[in-house]
Amino acid sequence: MFKSGFVGIIGKPNVGKSTLLNSIIGEKVAIATHKPQTTRNRIMGIKNTDRGQIIFLDTPGIHKAKTPLNKYMVKTAISIYADVNVLLFIVEANTGLDKDDYLTIKSLQDIKIPVIALINKIDLVKKDSVLPVIDELRKLFTFKEIIPLSALTGYYMDTLLDVIWNFLPEGPEYFPDDMFTDSSERFLAAEIIREKVMLLTHQEIPYSTAIVLESFKEDKRKNLIHVGATINVEKDSQKGIIIGKKGSMLKEIGKRSRLEMERFFDTRIYLELFVRVQKDWTRDEKSLKEFGYRSK
Repeated sequence: MFKSGFVGIIGKPNVGKSTLLNSIIGEKVAIATHKPQTTRNRIMGIKNTDRGQIIFLDTPGIHKAKTPLNKYMVKTAISIYADVNVLLFIVEANTGLDKDDYLTIKSLQDIKIPVIALINKIDLVKKDSVLPVIDELRKLFTFKEIIPLSALTGYYMDTLLDVIWNFLPEGPEYFPDDMFTDSSERFLAAEIIREKVMLLTHQEIPYSTAIVLESFKEDKRKNLIHVGATINVEKDSQKGIIIGKKGSMLKEIGKRSRLEMERFFDTRIYLELFVRVQKDWTRDEKSLKEFGYRSK
């Protein structure tokens, strides 16, 4: 019997959703940083095995959204409920549940599909400290399973996959078995750049940045891809920080982005970066659509 189906990954910001997806797929299909709200779009990862095919959908963190960008992110996360066979709801072992966890659970109240709770980051705590989290989860919602694990180390990942298979129907192969994501090369290149910006900058800048790929041209004869991208920020002061003293920050962002792209695409990369100020773009509907943050 060949099984297949769609599995959504939900939870508050910075809980380990993207790390879990990358760990399961065995490829970096979603950028992951230590900062909340790294994921802004729905990201697909495809797990192919002899048993079947699981299509995972990583989502932005569910939180109390105020700006149009954040509202878009939360809407994107919740919209997958109607498109999946199973939901994975992730909480943290090292912090316990908080208001964003409760907000996520509230959004689950009327759904009919199986929901599996995952207690992530158990590598950071003692085993006994996980028991109160399990008890609280059981009181809040009827989860089909509650599984402690570590997305970072892969601990209990096989157990999770075995449980998921139990809830998937017999079905077709939706994607070719050598495909691990539906994200375009252009999207992946832009996300790599945004990840480096998030890792290298501080305060509001990581959340005020949008990457637009101006060009992505492959020269097979030279084994080279020419990538041109614009880093959009909201304020003139942010532009100065992104560029840095004598262009030092922009050079470092470019260097790290280029090296990762070369590893990912297995070819040489020529990368050109530009910086543009788009005033208050996170609050402007027209700019959000221009940068790809449009409601489906």
